[in-house]
Amino acid sequence: MSKQHSFSDRPALDTALAAHIAERLAADIASRGKASLAVSGGSTPQGMFAALSRQHLPWDQVWITLVDERWVDADSPDSNEKLVRENLLQNAAAEAHFIGLKGNAADAAAGLQEVTARLDELPLPLSCAVLGMGGDGHTASWFPQASNLQQLIDPRGEALLGCCDPVTAPHQRITFTLPAILAAGEIILHITGEEKRAILAEASEKRYPIAAITEQQSNPASIWWAP
Repeated sequence: MSKQHSFSDRPALDTALAAHIAERLAADIASRGKASLAVSGGSTPQGMFAALSRQHLPWDQVWITLVDERWVDADSPDSNEKLVRENLLQNAAAEAHFIGLKGNAADAAAGLQEVTARLDELPLPLSCAVLGMGGDGHTASWFPQASNLQQLIDPRGEALLGCCDPVTAPHQRITFTLPAILAAGEIILHITGEEKRAILAEASEKRYPIAAITEQQSNPASIWWAP
């Protein structure tokens, strides 16, 4: 059963979740000398990123990457890297190491090997993976209509990353796979609003991709929510 944390408003959620993630990172730094965090894009985490950026940590011992990325330039408004650089890699967290998931190849499939090689310096398993969820029940870049969805969410898969053509959304993507997320020290699902809470409640019945996280018991995710 997933542990649920509910808050009265988004600022309270942002503050509490940022403190919780900082504690997780600090624990890994204490135990293995370094820590790693994979974060998601969208509008939901921006306030949490700002709060996390001010947490007191030895940030030079933290590696940050993305759960998934659109195959767009890093200065594009659609880039998750841009979002993270502008909101999280600020203040104290400017000292953290960042590894982006966008390469130089013409498309995501051609760039997959290059981007995967970059992650050789990422401390694995991840200390913490923070997932979001879309209105279609996708998380990471595991989209309901993607032709390779089952490959991306195969718990027996061996790949760290996969590429995805979401079909129902713009841009090709590169994404962590389900087994890579399940190996994390902690999985956090960060959502806001009544609509997304309702989507989450029917995820199993409607076989939304997010159910690959919420229905598994090998590493139960905690759910952090505010209206």
